[in-house]
This record gives sequence, structure tokens and C-alpha cells, in this order.
Amino acid sequence: MKHSVRFGIIGCSNVAQKSFLPALVKSKKTHLEFLGSRSEEKQLSFSKQFHCKNFGGYEKVLENENVDAVYISLPPSLQEQWIIRAANAGKHIICEKSATTSFQSAKKIINACKKNHVRIMEGFPFLYHPQHSSVMKYINQNKIGACSSLNAKFGFNLDKSPTDFRLKKELGGGILNDVACYIIKISTVIFQGIPNSILCNLVYDKKYDIDIQGSICMSFENNKVATGFFGYSNSFQSSYEIWGEKGLINTEKAFVSRRNRSKKISLSTNNSTKTYIIKPSDQFQLMIENFCNSLTKISINQNYEKDLLNQAYVMEHARKSASQMKLLTIKNY
Repeated sequence: MKHSVRFGIIGCSNVAQKSFLPALVKSKKTHLEFLGSRSEEKQLSFSKQFHCKNFGGYEKVLENENVDAVYISLPPSLQEQWIIRAANAGKHIICEKSATTSFQSAKKIINACKKNHVRIMEGFPFLYHPQHSSVMKYINQNKIGACSSLNAKFGFNLDKSPTDFRLKKELGGGILNDVACYIIKISTVIFQGIPNSILCNLVYDKKYDIDIQGSICMSFENNKVATGFFGYSNSFQSSYEIWGEKGLINTEKAFVSRRNRSKKISLSTNNSTKTYIIKPSDQFQLMIENFCNSLTKISINQNYEKDLLNQAYVMEHARKSASQMKLLTIKNY
């Protein structure tokens, strides 16, 4: 694939409008080829905003021979169908988190992608921000020694709009799929694998019948532990800290990022703390370009498919732990 990667969009969502599409049109590695929405109003407004002359329904995106890859931004319970249809059409895929609502569904997705020789990435843009790479650099440089625990917080006050998919159980709404997934992801990345056990507690809203608050505790190899707290009725928090034998790393605004704002990392050792300012970066653009590099053979080291399966497997155990109200052992699949 010598030309820029030509993208089609399935789902003109808020995150597509505010974050993904601005990054896509800015990148020199990509071209916006086709916009897909079920709403004719959104088709027209997005086409004007992002200067894309080709637009229509989801099917039209997949029928277009000029589309190399698609970005699928749908509620979690709707993504499996369109991911598989995209794979069958020979399109590479970036999909919004959470990719799906069950491990069985994730296996179907990966099988379809492998069968059709296409790549798929579950989108967690924060992993591509320089803040995260700086954290990994300090860990690898042994700045805080062997890491023993991670603690994360992610929450905000959700504006309970009746049209928000987060409030609709049938669409895969709820805070586990929407927010806690970030805490699971950073834990498995820092500790380099899936946990050995998990305990998840979820609080439910009776009106909407969805989970709106919770906590999670995961144990990993060598007695490493990750804990997390998340909620839809909290003051804004988006951070994680890593505790090692020689010090502590703290992050701020770790899971979300505005393109024009810097971030911070605090490194505490020997009773002293240094604060590092991380320059503004577009984590969506960095994620997209990482994916494009994998398609053009510049970088093929990341196993996006294994990452998606691992994430779905741990998420499945989190759901089961919450429903059974007990600690669950996690075995390799």
C-alpha cells in the first residue's frame, strides 16, 4: 500500500466529529474517502465540515472500492455486525472501545479478520500519547524500581441525555464498557499480561438498568496488584499512579487529551518530586498513524488482534465477577 490509507467512516459519532476525523484529515498518511451515517442530516453536515464529497449509508462505505480501511464508531453491542461485514469486504478496521460486549463476540470478530487477512485495532488513543511513552521509559529505566501496584481513577458527571447510548443497556451502555475498560487496559499494559484474578463491583441505576459506578481489583504475576475506581456521578478524574520499590509515578488527564494542552508526569523518589511537562500532542493522530504504519509495513510489531482478545477476556471476567459478587480466577484461554 504505497498511497495514503483511504478511510471510510461508519458512524458519525461525537468522538468521530471531535477527535478522530480532525486527526484523520490532518495526517499525511491518510485520506478521508467516504462518510457513512444512517442520518442524512449527519451525512450532509459531516461532509461539509470535513470536506468529503462521498457520503451515504454504512453499506455504501463497504461497497466503495477506494476505501482501504474503516473507522467504526458505534455503540458496543452494534459493532460486531459491522466489523465482520467490513472484514468480509476486505477493509482494515479501527473500532471504538469497547469493541464488543462479550469474549465470544470478540473471537468471532478476530476470526473474521484473520479469514479475510485484514487488521483490526481497538481504539485506546491514550496509549499513543507521549505521556504514556514517557511513563514506560521511566519504568524501563528503573527510575522507581520494580513496580508492585497501580491505582487508577476515571470518572465524571454524565449528562443524562435520553439519546445517549451509555444509558441504554441494549446498546452495551454502562460504565464498565465505557470507562472501566481504560483502567483494565492500562493495567494489562503496565503489567504486561492479563491478571490472574479479578474482583469487580458495580453499582446500578434502577431507572436505566445500567452500571453507573464501580471498583475493580486485579492481581497479576509476582504479587502485582491493580485497583481502579470509576463513576458517572463524580468530579472529573482521569489518572493513574504506579508504585515501585524506589518511588512513585503519577499522571494527570491520562485517559483523555485535548490536542492543544500539555500533560504532566510526577516522578517521586528519595523524598523529592520532579514534574515533567509533556508537550501537547494529538493522541488520535498518533494512534491512526501507528495503525497506518502497520498496513504499509513500516511497523508490524504490534499485535492489535491479541490485544483486543485479551481486553475482551478480562472484561468478560469483570462482568462475571460483578454479577456473581465474588473474586474470580482468570485462566489462559
